[in-house]
Amino acid sequence: MTKYIFVTGGVLSSLGKGITSASIATLLQHSGFKVSMVKIDPYINVDPGTMSPFEHGEVFVTEDGAETDLDIGNYERFLNKNLGKKNNFTTGQIYLSVIEKERRGDYLGKTVQIIPHITDEIKKRIKDVAKDVDIVVVELGGTVGDIEGLPFLEAVRQIKHEVGKNNAMFVHVTLIPYIKAAGELKTKPTQHSVQELRRIGITPHMIVARTEKPLPKSLKEKLADSCDVERDAVIEAVDAPTVYQVPLNFLNQDILKPIARQLDLGELHPDMSEWNYLVKKIISPQKEVKIAFVGKYLQLKESYKSLIEALIHSGAHLDMKVNIEWVDSEKIEKMNDEELKEVFSEVSGILVPGGFGERGVEGKLKAIRYARENRVPYLGICLGMQLAVIEFARNVLGLKYANSQEFDPDTSEPVVYLIDEFIDASGQKQIRTHKSPLGGTMRLGGYECLIKPDTKLYEAYKTDKVIERHRHRYEVNSAYEKALEENGMIISGKSKEGLIEAVELKDHPWFVGVQFHPEFTNKLKTPNRVIMSFVENAYKNK
Repeated sequence: MTKYIFVTGGVLSSLGKGITSASIATLLQHSGFKVSMVKIDPYINVDPGTMSPFEHGEVFVTEDGAETDLDIGNYERFLNKNLGKKNNFTTGQIYLSVIEKERRGDYLGKTVQIIPHITDEIKKRIKDVAKDVDIVVVELGGTVGDIEGLPFLEAVRQIKHEVGKNNAMFVHVTLIPYIKAAGELKTKPTQHSVQELRRIGITPHMIVARTEKPLPKSLKEKLADSCDVERDAVIEAVDAPTVYQVPLNFLNQDILKPIARQLDLGELHPDMSEWNYLVKKIISPQKEVKIAFVGKYLQLKESYKSLIEALIHSGAHLDMKVNIEWVDSEKIEKMNDEELKEVFSEVSGILVPGGFGERGVEGKLKAIRYARENRVPYLGICLGMQLAVIEFARNVLGLKYANSQEFDPDTSEPVVYLIDEFIDASGQKQIRTHKSPLGGTMRLGGYECLIKPDTKLYEAYKTDKVIERHRHRYEVNSAYEKALEENGMIISGKSKEGLIEAVELKDHPWFVGVQFHPEFTNKLKTPNRVIMSFVENAYKNK
């Protein structure tokens, strides 16, 4: 029977439930088990696709075209495997599904209620992921005591009874604050959080204590006694130099012993040698390189989570530290050439990531022009590729009104335009206009990119076909393809339908733009090839 580990959070959010869940799953995977993960989000949005990056951080896209929470990205990077739509669900999806069933008459005239109808839908979705795997780690978003999280806690409480006590385990991640004036670590918030969990009917089997300072043995024993867990089931989660160090820190505290005891797994001996090697390369690499990251969501770096991790992973495999120079695209809009030169003179590569809306676009165009004219290695992702084409059209082809219909729907030179119909990741025809709803109407998920031989893209991937993930509405207009190629731009990647997927420059050390998001297929053990090639070429340019 499949085993379940439910990870809850107490006291406050952002304690690292996602990293804790991924670390436990990684250790179990390296012990030889087939592991999958689920993230439950208590918000009423159907998915995070229409949320501002400032609200929620990055929107991660799965191979099968789901817009999900950024924790799914962490899970993929830790487990080195692709997850999908079923691995992340929200309150919005649960209620939508139950209401649709009620409208169809599926409940045969019954009064539809939180219990059993909402909880049954939650349990069904968790159990769907449990098929064909040994262990499922389920992370419940939010904080224990939040009103919106109660149906989820009730559902997992029921699962515990349905599967039996040796097939379910509860891990509670909580905060041990350090009160500087008193010089003390405090356990009371954790005690209250566990009491709240018990009131709901759940008794945790393990406490993962988030702390800035190591916990003395006496405090761990106090925690164990007051929270009614075994003494070896209080695990400290101290700040680590990299999140990939966390599984190793947990392993050093024998975290698998209480897990194996509760779930009746026998003795566990994970092989973490390759993981350990990569962590060492992240923490103390031999070389370093500086990359300018030109974005507009810089107040919340979580907006670019996957891309930041991809640069770190590429660095680990190249034995190199990638130092990111954050450049606000709105600030460089107002700069003259001398000021621009000052900003970029210290960097070895320029990266323009994806984004939406017109704000900060002129600054990104300036950065792209600088990279093109000064032969600085450049990687443009999604909007970063579209802007590279617009910059080239304006300044090389002389089309001074070249623009994207996203910023000017009536532009006379729609170099980037809204494609009316396309085949989505599941093979269905999609039609959209400027008036289409925003949620879920983009080109989403994994699509094939056919790569032209003898190009920088081919050199990076070493194959003529890759599947990469997309999240965009607008496309580069193929009507301009001939003019672009005649003037020194190479179309190095296309979709099966002939949509432009990648561009590069003929006479430039390394200048590549891709319509897809290579950071979404990037994993710690298998970094994305085009991002790694960019970092490598930036270092050569140093």
